[in-house]
Amino acid sequence: MDLTAGPMTAVGRLFADLGADVTAVRLRGVTGAETVGPFVDGVAIQTAINRHGMATAELEPGDDAFEELLAGADILIENTPPGSAAEATLAVRDIRRRHPGLVILSISDFGRDTDYRGWHGSVPVFHALTSELSRSGVPGREPVVPPAELPYQVAAAQAAVMTTAIYLDRLRTGEGDLIDFSVLDGAMQALDPPFGSAGSASAGVAVSAQRRDWYAEQMRYPIIPCKDGHVRICILSKRQWRGMFEWMGRPAEFADPSFDKLGKRFRSPQLFAAIHRFCADKTRAELEAEGQAHGVPTAAVLSLAEALGAEHFTARGFFREVELAPGVVAPIPVGVAEIDGQRASTLNPSAAASEKPGAAPVLGARVRRNEGRPLEGVRVLDLGVIVVGADTARIFGDLGADVIKVEHTAHPDGLRVGKFTTMTQPFAAGHRNKRSIGLDLSSPEGRELAHRLVAQCDVVLSNYKPGVAEALGMDYATLREINPQIVVVDSSAFGPTGPWAKRLGYGPLVRAAVGFTKLWADPNDPDTFCDTVTVYPDHVAARIGALSAIALLLRRERTGVGGSASISQAEVMLSHLAADIAADALARAGHTRTDGRPAGYFSGLLQAAGEDDWLAVTVRDDADWRAVRQVAGLADTDGIDALRDWVRGQDRFAAMEQLQAAGVPAGAVLHAHELPDWGYYQQRRAFREELHPYGETPYVLENVQVHCDHVADPPLGQAPLLGEHTTEIAAELLGLDAAQIEELHQRGVLESPRLDPVARPDPAGR
Repeated sequence: MDLTAGPMTAVGRLFADLGADVTAVRLRGVTGAETVGPFVDGVAIQTAINRHGMATAELEPGDDAFEELLAGADILIENTPPGSAAEATLAVRDIRRRHPGLVILSISDFGRDTDYRGWHGSVPVFHALTSELSRSGVPGREPVVPPAELPYQVAAAQAAVMTTAIYLDRLRTGEGDLIDFSVLDGAMQALDPPFGSAGSASAGVAVSAQRRDWYAEQMRYPIIPCKDGHVRICILSKRQWRGMFEWMGRPAEFADPSFDKLGKRFRSPQLFAAIHRFCADKTRAELEAEGQAHGVPTAAVLSLAEALGAEHFTARGFFREVELAPGVVAPIPVGVAEIDGQRASTLNPSAAASEKPGAAPVLGARVRRNEGRPLEGVRVLDLGVIVVGADTARIFGDLGADVIKVEHTAHPDGLRVGKFTTMTQPFAAGHRNKRSIGLDLSSPEGRELAHRLVAQCDVVLSNYKPGVAEALGMDYATLREINPQIVVVDSSAFGPTGPWAKRLGYGPLVRAAVGFTKLWADPNDPDTFCDTVTVYPDHVAARIGALSAIALLLRRERTGVGGSASISQAEVMLSHLAADIAADALARAGHTRTDGRPAGYFSGLLQAAGEDDWLAVTVRDDADWRAVRQVAGLADTDGIDALRDWVRGQDRFAAMEQLQAAGVPAGAVLHAHELPDWGYYQQRRAFREELHPYGETPYVLENVQVHCDHVADPPLGQAPLLGEHTTEIAAELLGLDAAQIEELHQRGVLESPRLDPVARPDPAGR
């Protein structure tokens, strides 16, 4: 049952596309009237997409029909404003007492258990308070708000994966739960978390230590002018640099082996000047083709229209023409996950696998430790690398699963920076609550041992380039022969099929190829691209992968059979632009955009008193203007210029608190290092500090992933060194004795580190 209104109806869309029977309920006095555009011919396009194909019901609180729906429901979603009459009328605590098996997802902007529960959010406010805006744009200019309504879109994915995990546990315990979900938490965790795992181009520098140094960031994922536009080139590994060196004709000034090092290349303006000269007389298509041929990840910076016209998305069948309202027909995404090779979407009702009801539950038969973690008893084999790979499996570990990371020094994870016997903050953040086995999958013996692990696992996760899993014998077709109950999820840049399937891809390249980079630019300087310091869409794609895996585990509880899911990061990103894509198509077809805002509507950034201090403000209507004028002491006729002048004389935190107290959405643009000390995040237990035995300094990491009655905070398991648990896993799960383990180590099939904790001063002075 989905009682939500506004942008968080995106949660119900995710559930419906994965096969849930979602009823959109309009409960009088409870469900809000907010719709989400763009508006075309009076139709709210995003709302129409989110609600398409769902059953609807209009009900009265407390009547028999409402109680009957509650009694038959598994999940209830609501987003009444905290402290409102709607919240009191719905009374979810009373519903929980009447229906203890119900999983209730209670959504609000700032949660319901803090002093900030009455605060209001908006797209720029959420971007400000997650620290995203402090990294977006050119220093000295106004920060650039990213395109689309990303905070809500990524928060919806976070909400969906946590709710589904708790529902999976309900099938084992019979007990539901009440989730206090904050959009701000979800936006911080799933868009570009400042204390999460960072991209490999960060060279060990966490996002939390990065600043809005646009010029330096151009060196990480450079965008280079060419004959007919721009291309983005990623030269991260030694192998990629060697490809670039050959492609450029082996220039003598860069032949020194020191250029094999990432840091050396980043510190060489001469190298990047040479690459600029090399690209200047070539077209985007030529550079893209030649770069890929030389093993250099390269992508044209396309407009959204160019991306949508690309053969790849047509071949993948990602969009389909759908009637969103009478006479309003537009292209919309056919789901964001492929399940068992077919798109999971209400537009594909035949995509549901044939089920065999009555099969013995797999997880239901396992003994639980009752430690308050919903994925307890699930075992995951983690083949993932870099950010999307790290996060997908980390979600499982944080929720109690036994996660085994497979890696080897011959093919190390890109987040392993420097020595393999040390630790970095990005790796510590992305791989906590996992065990590591050093196992060479390129050898027949290593693959045989991996297959023996698969036989004892529930889930296998990977984000190889399409074709690699098959070459390693770790694809679903192979693994289901070993374990018919296995769930296999793969994530790739452009999906497992289509003309771009085997392209070299990183998040920045995907953003360029689907039109996102061109949209994320300085509005006064469209060739100044501002998406450099971000790892979007890795974190949200990880949530879609985890959600798909848990959905398949749910199906397995009914059928006893596993399944596979494939996630295209490009399609996840395009799904976030779905409403704009549909509205643009309708406008080209002669329909009328009706995106009128109330007179005086404002949503954007205002400079505050400090140097490069900014405040995000959204003035929605006349009521907000009255509140603003009272707070700022303005005249009745004063508008945005007067508000701008007032903010310029204010401390950003003080202005934020005054405006929020008056009911106006406002948020100080926080820098990453400021988040852990801000009262909201402290009250939500959002971060924690750990001193890792193999790290040089204490790390700040994310903490609580979900707030509800029966789920504990994440375990305190620290990220492992490469192969730190090899001997333990080999004995426990592979049944090898000490002599066999030693012999496999000698031949390099297994690996373990030499454990050398970092030496630190003795606090006692000894």
